[in-house]
Amino acid sequence: MDVLSDLLHRARARNALVRQLIRRPPWSLRFTEPPSLTVVTTLAGHASVWLDEAGADGAVTDGVVTDGAGTASVRLAAGDIALIAGPGGYTIADDPATPPQVVIHGRQKRLVDGSTQAPDTQRNLAPRTYGDGLPGATIMLRGAYGLRGDAGDRLLGMLPPLAVVPAGPATRAALDLLATEATRDEPGQDAVLDRLLDLVLVLALRAWCAGTETAPAWYQALADPAIGEALRVLHEDPARRWTVAELASRVGMSRAAFAARFTALVGEPPLAYLTGWRMTVAADLLRDAETTVAAVAREVGYADPFAFSVAFKRIRGASPSMWRRRTP
Repeated sequence: MDVLSDLLHRARARNALVRQLIRRPPWSLRFTEPPSLTVVTTLAGHASVWLDEAGADGAVTDGVVTDGAGTASVRLAAGDIALIAGPGGYTIADDPATPPQVVIHGRQKRLVDGSTQAPDTQRNLAPRTYGDGLPGATIMLRGAYGLRGDAGDRLLGMLPPLAVVPAGPATRAALDLLATEATRDEPGQDAVLDRLLDLVLVLALRAWCAGTETAPAWYQALADPAIGEALRVLHEDPARRWTVAELASRVGMSRAAFAARFTALVGEPPLAYLTGWRMTVAADLLRDAETTVAAVAREVGYADPFAFSVAFKRIRGASPSMWRRRTP
């Protein structure tokens, strides 16, 4: 299993929320308690997205324009995708000048005082589809993820708070399919939407990482045939008692050359990377109070629970038992 697939598999919470809004301007929605990762796109028309808080340096980074007053906004044309990561709130509107009409806190909607057009955003046009549905309307699609655990944090660490992926043929085809399925209500529909949203997310992550210099080192290392293969086997079987020599032999390199290339591309030696990933897996396993420390140790390749506890404390700063008591 490759690194990105492993992260998505371990971090992914089920039952993602997918909603479609079809509405003519002006409209504005503010999200005050969003999930850890949101995918927003416009299928027709345009929209603006900005975070509640942002830097005030007037910079342009990955398509996000900071106006110098602490408010960042990005304009999404048809087919563009915004990935919003982190716990902070954000607003989606037809224009940054449009004041919020609806505040959404979790799954609760509240009309903003003085708004006369906001009720249209709650008119049900089809399954998971809201708005006025009139000609010339913006069509916006929003998918919300609740990522879990340390694997989720590692996945979110790939992204800035707001990343934008320009429209492209691959993502557009997936978005059209997701939009079509979002309006259906047939057996297995939630499973279909979960998988289609995963597809959109993976394609968007690929496109963003390919277009930025700030992608994680391990992602960039996947392009190297030897190091990419080494990362794949480490994630496929993290409990195995890997040695640098065995990994080097697996990818057809000398031990010294492999260790040097892995460290240069990934940013840390092979076994240090493996230990860090094992502790990520272990931290998530420890969230289950019914799983013993000894069982977690075996799951991540430690026959001796004491040796596992020493390694976990060195990486995480607390023993497995203490970490479990501190972590919700």
